[in-house]
Amino acid sequence: MSRLLLLLMVFSAQPALAAVAGHQHPPGKPLEQRKPLVLNAEEAAHIRLEMRTFLSGVQKIVTGAAHNDMKVVAEAATALGVAAAHEVPPALRQKLPLEFKQLGNATHTGFDDLARDAASMADPNLAMKQLGQVMSNCVSCHATFRIEPAPRKH
Repeated sequence: MSRLLLLLMVFSAQPALAAVAGHQHPPGKPLEQRKPLVLNAEEAAHIRLEMRTFLSGVQKIVTGAAHNDMKVVAEAATALGVAAAHEVPPALRQKLPLEFKQLGNATHTGFDDLARDAASMADPNLAMKQLGQVMSNCVSCHATFRIEPAPRKH
């Protein structure tokens, strides 16, 4: 088969592949429909640090469960629970919509539940199910909100 024919086949399949993957953009709708969180650089850095902390903890939980090391799972989940939540500066707290705060609280609470059950039941399958439920909050938050830089004051 010629290279040109192969390239044509690949590129002609792109719209179908995108539609199958759920990435087809409906005509007439704006590309970005998530709600903006208008934050200054320090506030955005605070939110991003928390997200990176979640991601690092999730990696530890997955690795611990894969090795049936429920102590690691419990410790990692505890580090992401409500007691370990970073103190949110008052000005940032006022800017965040209620739905964002509710998702954050449910996420921290979910990690507390996961930590408690990992320590008491030592069941890696249950831990992974709970992690999936907690991560649905992450997916929902990322699908609903986006960080947008605040206009600079001159």
